[in-house]
Amino acid sequence: MTTSATSGTGPADPAGPTENSLRRALKRARDGVALDVSEAAVLLQARGEHLDALTASAARVRDAGLEAAGRPGVITYSKSVFVPLTRLCRDKCHYCTFVTVPGKLRRAGHGMFMSPDEVLDIARKGAALGCKEALITLGDKPEDRWPEAREWLDAHGYDDTIAYVRAISVRILEETGLLPHLNPGVLSWTDFQRLKPVAPSMGMMLETTATRLWSEPGGPHHGSPDKEPAVRLRVLEDAGRSSVPFTSGLLIGIGETYEERAESLFALRKVSRSYHGIQELIIQNFRAKPDTAMRGMPDAELDELVATVAVARHIMGPSACLQAPPNLVDAEYERLIGAGIDDWGGVSPLTIDHVNPERPWPQIEELAAKSRAVGFELRERLCVYPEFVRRGEPWLDPRLRPHVAALADPATGLALPDAPVVGRPWQEPDEAFTASGRTDLHTAIDTEGRTSDRREDFDEVYGDWAALREAAAPGMAPERIDTDVRAALATAADDPTRLTDDEALALLHADGPALDALCEVADDVRKSAVGDDVTYIVTRNINFTNVCYTGCRFCAFAQRRTDADAYTLSLDQVADRAEQAWEVGAVEVCMQGGIHPDLPGTAYFDIARAVKSRVPGMHVHAFSPMEVVNGATRTGMSIREWLSAAKEAGLDSVPGTAAEILDDEVRWILTKGKLPAATWIEVIETAHELGLRSSSTMMYGHVDQPRHWLGHLRTLAGIQQRTGGFTEFVTLPFIHTNAPVYLAGIARPGPTVRDNRAVTAMARLLLHPHIPNIQTSWVKLGTEGAAEMLRSGANDLGGTLMEETISRMAGSSYGSYKSVKDLIAVADAAGRPAKPRTTLYGPVPEERQRAARDSDGHLPQLLPVLD
Repeated sequence: MTTSATSGTGPADPAGPTENSLRRALKRARDGVALDVSEAAVLLQARGEHLDALTASAARVRDAGLEAAGRPGVITYSKSVFVPLTRLCRDKCHYCTFVTVPGKLRRAGHGMFMSPDEVLDIARKGAALGCKEALITLGDKPEDRWPEAREWLDAHGYDDTIAYVRAISVRILEETGLLPHLNPGVLSWTDFQRLKPVAPSMGMMLETTATRLWSEPGGPHHGSPDKEPAVRLRVLEDAGRSSVPFTSGLLIGIGETYEERAESLFALRKVSRSYHGIQELIIQNFRAKPDTAMRGMPDAELDELVATVAVARHIMGPSACLQAPPNLVDAEYERLIGAGIDDWGGVSPLTIDHVNPERPWPQIEELAAKSRAVGFELRERLCVYPEFVRRGEPWLDPRLRPHVAALADPATGLALPDAPVVGRPWQEPDEAFTASGRTDLHTAIDTEGRTSDRREDFDEVYGDWAALREAAAPGMAPERIDTDVRAALATAADDPTRLTDDEALALLHADGPALDALCEVADDVRKSAVGDDVTYIVTRNINFTNVCYTGCRFCAFAQRRTDADAYTLSLDQVADRAEQAWEVGAVEVCMQGGIHPDLPGTAYFDIARAVKSRVPGMHVHAFSPMEVVNGATRTGMSIREWLSAAKEAGLDSVPGTAAEILDDEVRWILTKGKLPAATWIEVIETAHELGLRSSSTMMYGHVDQPRHWLGHLRTLAGIQQRTGGFTEFVTLPFIHTNAPVYLAGIARPGPTVRDNRAVTAMARLLLHPHIPNIQTSWVKLGTEGAAEMLRSGANDLGGTLMEETISRMAGSSYGSYKSVKDLIAVADAAGRPAKPRTTLYGPVPEERQRAARDSDGHLPQLLPVLD
């Protein structure tokens, strides 16, 4: 393979950086001025006295960070065992000797995967030696390439490699007490949800952002789908979104240029700042290995490694944790310490480094002596770094807290060296449904309001606001377009299914007389599709908890468990509220809650059963796609299995909430940790296939643009054409008042009246004839606003609600309850008749209508707080 002239492993550049450029970059680094990519690339080439000056300033940065962290003069390591769970991989990295093929494994007498007994034997021996980390390393998705891997997984009852990783991690925790640190390669967002409950930390090397090393023949990553830099950066972002303490780093000397190496460091810094989840950065030097395609490449020299560590320290800053593997540097440990590292990584007294088997680990006593010789004390840490141990939720799953707490010093977060390493039960938290907190919030939100306009961890839980402002800037002011609106209106009036994307965008931007004409067209289509009846449902919302650590930046409902407005209902309270709703004529309860870290994945089944047991005739419309994924990943079930079990427990349909905007460009600004668009679609389509129908929704007016609305509506129409499972489309205008993303100065203050009319009208046109029911939200728009939407293409007013906490916590001023008479009055204001409906838009039994009429208008008195 070839390398650039500016690569540390390629031919030397006869010119190199000029003396002036080196001195200028060194001065900026020494003075603490932020470096750019070109300056970092210059500093990566520092040698001799320039390198000495660079490392000296990097060491000062490191020392300041250790002082601030409360561990000055401490360098850490993790006492671990290396578990090569499988050496099969679908990738073909040209420098790797870890990966092998099924035939070689068979000839050596090995299985395609290590058996549980083999894994546990290593882990038990490690525990006996005082190890506290089980480093589980394996190839990427071997079942996608090797039939033998697929056969092994099938024979042992695992759907995929991740399922085996999860299962073996639980056994390690329960039977040995070691803490799993997982390196399974590229993971999806859903994979992180599956593995987070069983491992306090995970990792994957970025290696490089140089795409050419992956895309061009002869490159070290050519032919390896999981080594595409964009894919690996997405993994790092998903780890941050999922609040997983994550290890990453660079592999230097594989053919990248100095500029590419600098760009890789800046990419890592961007992810770290955005999510605060990269717990350590490994700077690893390439070592050529025999029997590989890159056996002729020169090793990365020590000066290359030292310079890269020092530049990484300057770029990542004092709070970053930097590691260089001690077994790859020929015992010149003091140079790495001098360059700014503060960690030696995992060191095993038992197992070899299976990735670099020719490089034995140093003895821990030797590391301690070498560190002490340059003024540093060697201290043991856990696989999860002390900062994350001390942060606790949401970075540590409740099921792991006892395991981590047993081995961690509560004062420092470091390891307790003499802590007994013994197996402990891995189980769901106890007392998941103990009533707690402000359980009267569903009524007090209207009388007393919320305690404050934001939760106490506002500055930490949502990620980095500065990075978000930069990402959101294009959406702050929706751009206007110049297209023939009259021609688009003519198409819409003639046949809305023929609207092109350009025409639809023109109409989404319509204003003034054009907007009036658009709404008239939409109202005509509404009349031909569903008639004049304005439908509504007598329903009760039950938000069973608002404790949530997902980090949705638009959500003012979510609270930490310790916040003044936090609450959780008991199962009896949920059932009592459902029973009260039935007594006053309800045909449905709509139940959703925060992603409470203590709720087991089976809690949702318990909620559905509690309602059905108390009120068998009540339709249970519950659990957003985010809750479905949470339940499935916590139980280890597939989405299909979990939804089937929920249906058996009493679930009748699912709300199509958590959609927001089905475009990840927008979603990752709106939310830190919620499910990606593709996963939302998977959940909804699976529910429809199982006979669980759903609503569909869109929240708009924040950092989005009309092009996002168009894409969202087209996506929903496509799903409906495939499944037919949507009952309605619900417009959800963004309530900005208490929304964190607005308080941080990023989002717009909700949609305008023009936006609301255009979205409602275009929803009618773009979803026609696939989704016939378009619902407007009186909670978010008020009576007059809802009536206006009924004149713009909507035909449904939603429900009486009886209680509504989510919009009210966000700052909606339109109350939590509308009587049937109130809803009929809204329809009257639009000049239309009103008609009750069921969840599935069927007729309401006369007995239910009579119960609703008899108690109408008295709901607040009939619904006291139950303790």
